[in-house]
Amino acid sequence: MSGLHDIIVKRVAAEGPMPLSEYMGLCLSHPEHGYYTTRDPLGTAGDFITAPETSQMFGELIGLTLAQAWMEQGTPERFTLAELGPGRGTLMADILRATRAVSGFHAAMSVHLVETSPALRAVQAETLGREGVVWHKSVEALPDAPLYLVANEFFDALPIRQVERAEGELWRERCVGMQDGRLTLGLSDATPLPALQHRLEDTRPGDVVEFSSPAQAIAATIGAKIKLRGGTALIVDYGDWRSLGDTFQALQAHEPVDPFDTPGTADLTAHVDFEALARAAPTAHSRLTPQGVLLERLGITQRAQALAKRLSGDTLSQHIAAHRRLTHPQEMGTLFKAMALYPEGAALPPGFEA
Repeated sequence: MSGLHDIIVKRVAAEGPMPLSEYMGLCLSHPEHGYYTTRDPLGTAGDFITAPETSQMFGELIGLTLAQAWMEQGTPERFTLAELGPGRGTLMADILRATRAVSGFHAAMSVHLVETSPALRAVQAETLGREGVVWHKSVEALPDAPLYLVANEFFDALPIRQVERAEGELWRERCVGMQDGRLTLGLSDATPLPALQHRLEDTRPGDVVEFSSPAQAIAATIGAKIKLRGGTALIVDYGDWRSLGDTFQALQAHEPVDPFDTPGTADLTAHVDFEALARAAPTAHSRLTPQGVLLERLGITQRAQALAKRLSGDTLSQHIAAHRRLTHPQEMGTLFKAMALYPEGAALPPGFEA
């Protein structure tokens, strides 16, 4: 068993079952044994592969979308270019390369990364290889300036609470406790949850609803900054407009595993409730758009064809497979969705609809 397993078992024995959100927080962010604080989880040698790791085209199109939004909002002289949870820094590197030719963009920007993992910060610094990058532990610390931000597969890794609808207007929270010597999920006593009053209309007893207070707080902060100073936030993740059902999962070496077997050694995620993010952000939001549709609107096929002219053999085959993985409905194309936050009255970012 992992060291974190013993820590959690002792805490449960002393204090009783803990909410799933607390368990997720410990597994992902414990300073000594947390998943993100102890390893680089990305790539074929890790536990999952993100869109930027799949192809440079993803980051290029995201970067040009942010640059177009910057131009349509009057090319502010100083602005923050930010990424939440930048992984290895691949997405930001592709954004910076693609926007190099946008007149005035690099001269006006300052690059800021929100990352809590010391291991990943070191990888990001090596990937970007540039001076002036600023790291933060929270989105609240981002500068008071127009904000052009991307969050790709960030919100899915924030701790969630899971509640099960009981009779009437009551809910039971799923909590992590011990049974027969193993960590497992159980249910709390039934209680009202005012924050889920709006979900009483579309749920029945036994239905599971997931929500993330940290995700909503971060969306509120991003939205407030954009409302005050301008900018655009692009959120890309797997999920849907409204959460319903149990989507909590653990991945290890690209395979699903029991999330309670070895805490801190697997990636824990849940589908993102985009409606909750939109409700929390005090600014305009786009319609939720499938990733494949967005990338096609932004011209990924034309970009793929241009790149393919210089490729052959296995490299060409990998390029074609990457294009398919990003856009095809049976791969990332519909599982992943995108939403933009932008100032009321401003133009929609390219590729999105109101």
